[in-house]
Amino acid sequence: VLTLSLLMYPVLRSLALQLHSAVTGSYISGTHSIAFINCLNEQIAKDIARAIMDKKLAAYVNILPKSSALYFWKGELEESTEILLLVKTRTSKIGELSDYVRSIHPFEIPEIISLPVDQGNPLYLKWIEESVPRD
Repeated sequence: VLTLSLLMYPVLRSLALQLHSAVTGSYISGTHSIAFINCLNEQIAKDIARAIMDKKLAAYVNILPKSSALYFWKGELEESTEILLLVKTRTSKIGELSDYVRSIHPFEIPEIISLPVDQGNPLYLKWIEESVPRD
């Protein structure tokens, strides 16, 4: 019984949070995320952003202008300019988003990292939810 209770805890907690959110209208922290994806140039950034949107993996993608980057690659210090995508989506879509971007990105190891959204404008967060289909 104890083992079953421990295994069921995450599911029961998630259901309780969803029920609480539905009843109170409050936001569940971490339901949405912002993913950061680096790109070599603006054209690649636009192509990847459009592909993400066409697959409905995000509600919104910002394409930030060139920034300087320093990093180690194969033991050497490298310096380059990159374009950064900020992708607003459901947290539940991050795995699918990451897999898809890796399949189309020209980098051997593209930067794809995400941070959960703790709080925000409730209307904007609802819009993200409505714009990105559930799993």
